[in-house]
Amino acid sequence: MQKTVSFISLGCAKNQIDCEQMMYLMEQAGWEIRPEPEDVDLVIVNTCGFIDAAKSEAIDNILAVGQKKAEGRVKKLLVTGCLAQRYQQEIITELPEVDGVLGTGSYHDVVSAAKQLFEGRTVSEFGSVHAPVEETDRILSTPVWYSYLKIAEGCDNCCAFCVIPKLRGKYRSRAMEDIVAEAESLAAGGTKELIVVAQDTSRYGVDRYGERRLPELLRRLCRIEGLRWIRVHYTYPDEFTDELIETVASEPKIVKYLDIPIQHVNDGILKRMNRRGDKAYLEELFDKLRARIPGLVLRTSLIAGLPGEGEAEFEELCDFLRKYRLERVGAFAFSPEEGTPAAKMDYPDEEIARRRAELIAELQSEVLDDYNASCFDRTLEVLVEDWDGTYYYGRTYADSPGIDGTVRFESELDHRPGEFVNVLILGAEDGDLIGREEY
Repeated sequence: MQKTVSFISLGCAKNQIDCEQMMYLMEQAGWEIRPEPEDVDLVIVNTCGFIDAAKSEAIDNILAVGQKKAEGRVKKLLVTGCLAQRYQQEIITELPEVDGVLGTGSYHDVVSAAKQLFEGRTVSEFGSVHAPVEETDRILSTPVWYSYLKIAEGCDNCCAFCVIPKLRGKYRSRAMEDIVAEAESLAAGGTKELIVVAQDTSRYGVDRYGERRLPELLRRLCRIEGLRWIRVHYTYPDEFTDELIETVASEPKIVKYLDIPIQHVNDGILKRMNRRGDKAYLEELFDKLRARIPGLVLRTSLIAGLPGEGEAEFEELCDFLRKYRLERVGAFAFSPEEGTPAAKMDYPDEEIARRRAELIAELQSEVLDDYNASCFDRTLEVLVEDWDGTYYYGRTYADSPGIDGTVRFESELDHRPGEFVNVLILGAEDGDLIGREEY
């Protein structure tokens, strides 16, 4: 009888791709993949372990599946991903619901691990996190019209607050030919929007080719028939070359949207956090990007309450945000992660960090309102994603799926998800744009 398996994938898009590859491997081995994690032989929880909130979410999901296992609705539970890599022994010893763990260097052992579980053995496998990236097909878990494309694994930046290099290993670029071939396959399968991801996309090629090759890769992706939008995430600020800026500016398929996590702008904090560059560099970069890429939408990630951040340093960060008015900002309270240098530094208490993150969100809400207002009476291209019987819902180039806003619009025509339509923006509500199709 065919065994059944269900997956729960948590965390970032890079984690999601790992899960999609495991799904493919399991299906090829004869397993039936079920969408719901109940009434199945095996549930695989692919975890994130980056910050406290992610760890809590992972443990909550593990316990929920464990309850179903106790009720006889799940037979085996396998935990994979960053939490498994980070807490290798603790998961097995402290969570008896778990039958096995696979680290981030052992994703491709998922089939043999599942087999061992049903032979009555406990699985605990942790391959090298520095091993070359294995090329594996995927079963997409995103809607057909957009897909993530991981171009590298690991990270060499070693920021003082971040544990990712220990969990994911050194930076390893995939071969350009393999990336392009995967993108061609995705486009042939219906992908219209390709979202390029890695821990640091702007470093692509340095380890494999001895130089930054992201601009060349993007130009090759732009030549693929069927792709309409190419979106680039996780670009490290000090890796931005003039060639990369020119490529983003000149290639019509590359949406004018860049995700550049800066974390902070105070020179002292950046130095303590082992971030390269300083505030002057960031200002010069953002000025250059705004000048050379018309219509550019910028996203960044910030951490409030970093070691060394007093009221003056926090106000400096807020002043920077007021000046540069970045359209998309995610602010997180500092979480001292064990095993990182920052965890040993003095830092504001958790309540101060949370309040500062809330203040950034309030400031950013005003920026978002102004940005939305600037879209009124303009006609924007919208990727259709849903219909509720009255309104269509979609995204503009300024909206990455799952993290940014949507556009709600009326139309007298019938549309399918994945189509592009022109929408006249008439207003905004709760941070989302409202409009009607222009015929």
